[in-house]
Amino acid sequence: MAGQPFTIFDLAQRGMSAQLVRMNAAASNLANAGTVSASEAEAYKPIRAVFAESLDQASGLATVQVQGVVREQAAAVREHNPDHPLADENGDVWAAPVDENAEMVEMLEASRQYQNLVEALSTAKQLMLDTMRLK
Repeated sequence: MAGQPFTIFDLAQRGMSAQLVRMNAAASNLANAGTVSASEAEAYKPIRAVFAESLDQASGLATVQVQGVVREQAAAVREHNPDHPLADENGDVWAAPVDENAEMVEMLEASRQYQNLVEALSTAKQLMLDTMRLK
């Protein structure tokens, strides 16, 4: 998009893409909640999307872009379960440090933001159609 100013469609598309990455990260975390490993190093670590602001100099509008997806540095949870096949010599397994409630809130918030962007696009489309009918 070099040299051209952002349109409402560009802004919404970037925002929707960012929210989709955010929802996918939360879904991945939820899918791995409760998983256990034989060691703390092997335990699943939750992931988070990292966003950055992107400013369009031509129009002065700012939008979001996904910089990447990173693993959190949360410590795995030690659980004593000597009957588990992955238990170490102490009878411990390491569970993924995923807060299922926080992940559900994350998914709901990302979903609402996505829905807001869809509504903005729908409104912009309707305004364009109404303007064309006036001519």
